[in-house]
Amino acid sequence: MISIIDLNHSFKIGKKGNEKFIPVLKGLTFEVADGEIVSIVGKSGSGKSTLLHIMAGFLTPDNGVIQVNGIETSQFNEAESAEFRLKNYGFVFQNFQLMPGLNAFENVELPLKLKGVSKSMRRKKVGELMRQVGLSDVQDHYPNELSGGQQQRVSIARALVTDPPIIFADEPTGSLDSETEQDVLLLIQSLNKTRGITFVIITHDDEVANTADRVYKMHDGELSEGGLHNAI
Repeated sequence: MISIIDLNHSFKIGKKGNEKFIPVLKGLTFEVADGEIVSIVGKSGSGKSTLLHIMAGFLTPDNGVIQVNGIETSQFNEAESAEFRLKNYGFVFQNFQLMPGLNAFENVELPLKLKGVSKSMRRKKVGELMRQVGLSDVQDHYPNELSGGQQQRVSIARALVTDPPIIFADEPTGSLDSETEQDVLLLIQSLNKTRGITFVIITHDDEVANTADRVYKMHDGELSEGGLHNAI
């Protein structure tokens, strides 16, 4: 599904003529199989979020190859990256990033509205997803009326609504208590099994990482494989 070959990236600091380049990703090579849950675990500053941003096309690497389903994406321009993201990726974030002026149903519906999907098709699709993630009874509630776990379920449903083959999750349980964290992780695993969606989870939490099929460990911009897991 995703193939990364000799990926390098640096950040530039300082003024022009006196700038320095700080290496963040150092020759990363790894793969994510179709239908796999992969966790990339590391401490803050290890480079894992930069890696996610590059994989998702928000940043262009200095050099290296990124292939998604055989398509080279690492040198896309901004418009090409945006179009590819819309068709292929869903995103789940630690802080949920829900629209406060929209209720749960409308938050999930929004990507379909942006794609021009008809109202009847939107309502059918969103209604099915709200049932699948266990939120039918609160779909008219606004984000500030929902618990953290419910907000993250809304975020996951919104990521799923366009049927992306790949979902990137950046610290998806970082704002949740341990019990709610387990509920969200079980939901991710259930969606992975029933829908065959590939998940790439960025986390600093070893417990979250170990629920994945495969774990990669990030340290000072370098990646090592931590093994295969099926903890839950």
